Amino acid sequence: MTDYTDLKTKLLRENHSWCITGVAGFIGSNLLETLLKLNQNVTGLDNFSTGYQKNLDEVKSKVSAQQWQNFNFIEGDIRNLDDCHTAVKGVEYVLHQAALGSVPRSLADPILTNAVNVSGQLNMLVAARDANVKNFVYAASSSTYGDHPGLPKVEDTIGSPLSPYAVTKYVNELYGSVFETAYNFKSTGLRYFNVFGPRQDPQGAYAAVIPLWTAAIIAGDTLFINGDGETSRDFCFVDNAVQANILAAVAQDDAAGQVYNVACNVRTSLNQLKDMIHLSLQKFDNEVQAPEVTYREFRAGDVRHSQADIAKAKKLLGFEPSHQIQQGIDEAMPWYLDSLKEEQAELA
Repeated sequence: MTDYTDLKTKLLRENHSWCITGVAGFIGSNLLETLLKLNQNVTGLDNFSTGYQKNLDEVKSKVSAQQWQNFNFIEGDIRNLDDCHTAVKGVEYVLHQAALGSVPRSLADPILTNAVNVSGQLNMLVAARDANVKNFVYAASSSTYGDHPGLPKVEDTIGSPLSPYAVTKYVNELYGSVFETAYNFKSTGLRYFNVFGPRQDPQGAYAAVIPLWTAAIIAGDTLFINGDGETSRDFCFVDNAVQANILAAVAQDDAAGQVYNVACNVRTSLNQLKDMIHLSLQKFDNEVQAPEVTYREFRAGDVRHSQADIAKAKKLLGFEPSHQIQQGIDEAMPWYLDSLKEEQAELA
């Protein structure tokens, strides 16, 4: 029995109120599904800028009618303070996931990225402080490590940011620290490392690499890899991120108000990743061919290697990753395949 297993058993017996921002997005909708299945009351806030109604519809199909009745959705924007106040009213725990991700997006539009990620988080902190919520957990990012070369990444040692997105996520942490000092209001940051899994958008200019490459391999398209393919990441299945959020939300006072890495402490190169995706696809269709690869210039703002030391989260939160990368890809693959079929049907 892990700490997380014990906690889920406890939550099934106890009803609590939660707020999830970005609830129609990738991680937000996975949090929603987990909490509803634990019979929790959830208020969700989203403006559908990067989230989708279909994600909420999918969650509805996976929970009971009674569990779905425990969900209150607010279509609103974290840049609007009134929406934030409405979302956190009467709430015990806030899981703040709403943000504009993607390094390239932030390079293309740093003003919008700052407005959402910095001003939006500040609004949520103010609203949560005013509502006296018990715990505030927010999505931080491994991009905060910037150009620091050390591996694995340890929470108290960071470098200079390499993109506007990285700046915004670091500012989130600074605001979290200041709110504790100035208002005695603690917030816990989770530095996500390359989270992937069901309901991660495979489309669009800023699609993440795993769903993007899955679609390309199925279509027989060439894979484009930035750099030489030896760039590495610590890929983290979404169930691990969900676990970290829920553990952090109910953490004791000495574990709250800190920043934690959320990953697996395993480094996977892009060359290894393409082979893992191909291997997983072959379990569903053994005629899927290995992809052709074209290597191109390194992408601006990218770090070369990333790997998380997760000892702090293990010790203080009881975090224990349930999925390693290949297991996560295998579990996510049916969803990726179904998503691609739906897209093809819409185009037909």
